[in-house]
Amino acid sequence: SIGWLIAARFAQGISAGLLVPQNSGIIQNVFSGPERGRAFGYMGMAVGISGSIGPVLGGLIIGLAGGDGGWRWIFLVNVPIGLALIGAVWRIIPGREPGSGKPDLDIIGAALLGLTVLALLFPISSVEQGFGPEFAIITLAPILGALTVWWERRIIRRGRAPLLNIPLLRATKGYATGMAVGLLYFCGFTGVLLIYSIYLQSGLGFTPLHAGLLITPFAISSAIAAPIAGRLVARGGRMTTVGALVILIVGLALAATLIPLTEDTALAIPTQIATMTLAGFGAGGVVGPNMTMTLANVPPRMGGAAGAAVQTAQRIGNAIGAAVLLLVYSQALALTHDAGAGLRAVWATAIVFFLAAIAVALTDSRSPTRSKRANAPSEEERRVRRHT
Repeated sequence: SIGWLIAARFAQGISAGLLVPQNSGIIQNVFSGPERGRAFGYMGMAVGISGSIGPVLGGLIIGLAGGDGGWRWIFLVNVPIGLALIGAVWRIIPGREPGSGKPDLDIIGAALLGLTVLALLFPISSVEQGFGPEFAIITLAPILGALTVWWERRIIRRGRAPLLNIPLLRATKGYATGMAVGLLYFCGFTGVLLIYSIYLQSGLGFTPLHAGLLITPFAISSAIAAPIAGRLVARGGRMTTVGALVILIVGLALAATLIPLTEDTALAIPTQIATMTLAGFGAGGVVGPNMTMTLANVPPRMGGAAGAAVQTAQRIGNAIGAAVLLLVYSQALALTHDAGAGLRAVWATAIVFFLAAIAVALTDSRSPTRSKRANAPSEEERRVRRHT
């Protein structure tokens, strides 16, 4: 039933929320300097490779299992991967340091932050069905957000380890900028492939497998660009992210101009591959360098919490982007009865988000090199370091 599906996806979300921030936290603790940028680049490459395999594999499974119930089988893909990774993590990931003691978990802070995100995302995700009574829940988001900030400050005053050390992270150069860039980028990025997939299947009549194959060039070029950008960020700083966003915008502008206007299938497919490959090169250079710059001045011991906050901002961007861009697509489709016009409207909206991300990134175009003064722990950091 739909209830079981929602519950299962909720459990998957909890798992992802526990797992993903550890990636950035481990990289933050194990690597430093240019090596950290390369590590984030390889993490981006892994995301790109999995992104290239996923749509094709999902489309193949649905094609073989049937359109009605075939979607159920795609969830089983994660089972053997998860079992293999349990053994890999056990052997590869460093263990806890001796004498590190019991972790000081801020359960109330986590609950307040979770409720804040829920109050923001649930109304936004339901906008596509219209502005119903449930949209009023969004008014609770600023109240719960203020309570979260108050509680975290209270935790700090008591000498405990906060879920988010807001004063320290706010004072860390580049952190707030990177979080804003990530949020704006994912607001636009979510709809790029989501609506493109809908357009290919509903607008052009492609099967899920064929749609996945056409999305693959984007993911492959993204995987190629990610480690390259990870190496360049040590010299280019924020401008690496800006340059990648410019390439992404150019690729999408070309795609939005050429793809819906190309009726001839023999010409349409090469056009789609070329423009989306260019856009993929840009997308691959955004996340890794932005994460590197965002965490460049964050104390290593706070890398996990800081990375988790960035991931939360990105997930909020995902939800906002999915809701807003699906609404744009459905409204454009209703007005024009043209799937191509809907796709152009969505990508134009995504480009606006990317331009906003560029504007924010340009306010902090530093290189990631830290000065001695920046490396010195602040008074607030010294206060909480023994607890983190």
